[in-house]
Amino acid sequence: MAKILVVDDDPDFVLVCRMILEAEGYQVLEAANGSQALESMRQEKPDLVFLDVMMSTTLEGVDVSKEMEADPKLKDVPVVMISSIGTSEYASEFPDDERIPIDAWISKPIQAEVLLKTVRRFVD
Repeated sequence: MAKILVVDDDPDFVLVCRMILEAEGYQVLEAANGSQALESMRQEKPDLVFLDVMMSTTLEGVDVSKEMEADPKLKDVPVVMISSIGTSEYASEFPDDERIPIDAWISKPIQAEVLLKTVRRFVD
């Protein structure tokens, strides 16, 4: 079954994702920030990454997606950005005038059906 990395600094969000994904038979890896995520991916390449935008810094997830694109071993891993930045006080900081290397976007809060439909789009 597919290996999915969930990158988010909110442990409750990660737990909910883990429960939903594991119930469907997916293997779930976790990272609480960008550096942990990149280290994890380089050790054990995932089939899909769910990546939060705002973690240690406001745009940490954007930076991680750019590092993944620049890494020949990671550039083909699909990235789904999951965030509430659009409804936060930091919305104006999100770079809407540049290409961000992601494959899909989901706004928080997320519903289980949307999460699973997105997974199936990329790994099944």
